Amino acid sequence: MGRRKKIVQECERLMDAPENIRNIAIAAHVDHGKTTLSDNLLAGAGMISEDTAGEQLAMDTKEDEQERGITIDAANVSMTHEYEDTNHLVNLIDTPGHVDFGGDVTRAMRAVDGALVVVDAVEGAMPQTETVLRQALREGVKPTLFINKVDRLISELQEGPQEMQERLMSVIADVNELIRGMAENMDDIPEDWTVSVEDGTVGFGSALYKWGVSMPSMQRTGMDFGDIMELEQNDKRQELHERTPLSDVVLDMVCEHFPNPVDAQPRRVPRIWRGDPESDLADTMRLVDEDGEVVFMVTDISMDPHAGEIATGRVFSGTLEKGQELYVSGTAGKNRIQSVGLFMGSEREEVDRVPAGNIASVTGLRDAIAGSTVSSVEMTPFESIEHISEPVITKSVEAQNMDDLPKLIETLQQVAKEDPTIQIEINEDTGEHLISGQGELHLEVITQRIRDNQGIPVITGEPIVVFREQPQESSREVEGQSPNRHNKFYITVEPMDQEIVDAIQLGEVSMDMPELERREALQEAGMDKDTSQNVEDIHRTNILIDDTKGIQHLNETMELVLEGLQEALDDGPLAAEPVQGSLFRLHDAKLHEDTIHRGPAQVIPAVRDAVHRALIDGEVRLLEPIQDVRIDVPSEHMGAASGEIQGRRGRVDDMYQEGDLMVVEGIAPVEEMIGFSSDIRSATEGRASWNTENAGFRVLVDNLQREKIMEIRERKGMKLELPQSIDYF
Repeated sequence: MGRRKKIVQECERLMDAPENIRNIAIAAHVDHGKTTLSDNLLAGAGMISEDTAGEQLAMDTKEDEQERGITIDAANVSMTHEYEDTNHLVNLIDTPGHVDFGGDVTRAMRAVDGALVVVDAVEGAMPQTETVLRQALREGVKPTLFINKVDRLISELQEGPQEMQERLMSVIADVNELIRGMAENMDDIPEDWTVSVEDGTVGFGSALYKWGVSMPSMQRTGMDFGDIMELEQNDKRQELHERTPLSDVVLDMVCEHFPNPVDAQPRRVPRIWRGDPESDLADTMRLVDEDGEVVFMVTDISMDPHAGEIATGRVFSGTLEKGQELYVSGTAGKNRIQSVGLFMGSEREEVDRVPAGNIASVTGLRDAIAGSTVSSVEMTPFESIEHISEPVITKSVEAQNMDDLPKLIETLQQVAKEDPTIQIEINEDTGEHLISGQGELHLEVITQRIRDNQGIPVITGEPIVVFREQPQESSREVEGQSPNRHNKFYITVEPMDQEIVDAIQLGEVSMDMPELERREALQEAGMDKDTSQNVEDIHRTNILIDDTKGIQHLNETMELVLEGLQEALDDGPLAAEPVQGSLFRLHDAKLHEDTIHRGPAQVIPAVRDAVHRALIDGEVRLLEPIQDVRIDVPSEHMGAASGEIQGRRGRVDDMYQEGDLMVVEGIAPVEEMIGFSSDIRSATEGRASWNTENAGFRVLVDNLQREKIMEIRERKGMKLELPQSIDYF
């Protein structure tokens, strides 16, 4: 019997004991060593050879991941580890670190109970470290810390024991400060989730050289930092690995400090599910009951050339088995499960059943998308998975041969299913398809995969940046009139407080919530009591308030009013870009007695007209997406690096020394950052490392407004005259 078969059998045996299961994700900033660390854990569990661990990058299963040297898709693996004479089942997800693939991290956090956050000892906590911590805590996932690349402090930076200790302590302090700041509003955390060396929730080591230590492991092996430095300086890395192997240290930490599903689910379920807490279903999820109704949350969809579409996710209650017919939230009818399996890195091993508390992969759920709730009874679905950033860059994709068009449309729909952070717009009339994603790399990877994996030759356009429109001040009351002059609507608009916009974006406020809960959430975000009681609709980050009193026929016309509003907000008055952060009030309406005279053809244009007029009166402006930029560079190239930001309409906010490098921090518009990577390389002779992170939108400067609006209108084939009433540029 092969080794792999043995491991699969052992995993199957352990699946029924949820108190010995640990579901974990490895998350970190890009290039801090997550996938190399995963290799070590796989080698420790006997799944890959010890000799190639760290270079094999077994969790980067796709060709383009190996080529680019970065993780693009979250990868799952199940392994076993013996701790204190008990065998544990560890379901691990290796997540991407690059900001463009942050959606994979958010989705992975829904499936796990613990997050092993990896930080580079030399670089310390970086912007993406903060993001992954926030993603973990928002899902109620407990963090521990592993400080990687400690060998570099000894061999490259030649630090003594005192300096090294200070540096490591400052990394821990930075991470704890982030955790404290994010966890202070979380009432459901029973204990302090900050990490500490004494508790054993911090590990140190080198994933590349396969050694690691933590306070418990030092006590067990009798090794201290002095011994480690001596062995590292004398190049006795193999001995170091043999005396204190990294996989044992990390997996011991996972088994001891991460909650098992029995501890985690009672806390996590109320956080991610808004159903009735008194119901039987809530009980079976809290108890991780494998005999209860099936509840499965899909966190990832991937394509397998042989098995078709594979849905991976967390089983919260019940047991998944082949042949079951299950409901998928938001779709009609049932889907039949064709097979159930576990992931072993790139391979998927089929098993007979997967009980509650585990991470499973299933085929046959054709209607599921990433984020679906799958269950044996109809139920309130889980909260949708909120992605922190939204698509900011768009590319057009066309098939080279018209014969490939149906296949391309099918592939694009599949892409949107697999990755909810991608938006696809298919224009049947022009044959042009627009893909919007998180950044240049995100779109580059998607289009490359369409070419290579599907064999469809495609032509891609230049990247286009997505803008937004927003009013800058409160408008007067404006009138919108229907084409037959019989219906009138009176509307005002005002810019909304940023706190309320953030609450909508983070999913803390939505129309799916019970009214009372929504009202309280809006008041907490700063909306006054009267306004919060009259919320009629939330569309994107815009709210409609119904301030009318006793108007006849308005109730039955309201659906058309909302349709007109949503249409107007998807295409703003300046350049048909989406409107955001606006609070509309419907003050009054005059409606015709006869239903025939207040149909869709009358109401929708009237409301659309009123919304656009109100926006123009509120001096609507174009907003452009911006990014936080951080560049680490030797001090002699600092001027060139800061010049690269300033030359792109950016702003340098801070410069400081960190080790032997200078750090330049600032912000710059996404549009100007296209092509940044090649420019910064040549400006700093290739010695800079940098990263960017989306930072929302800001108002485009006035002297560029008209020019940019005309450019977008021309691209969209709109007429080039702005409405007469726009005279404030």
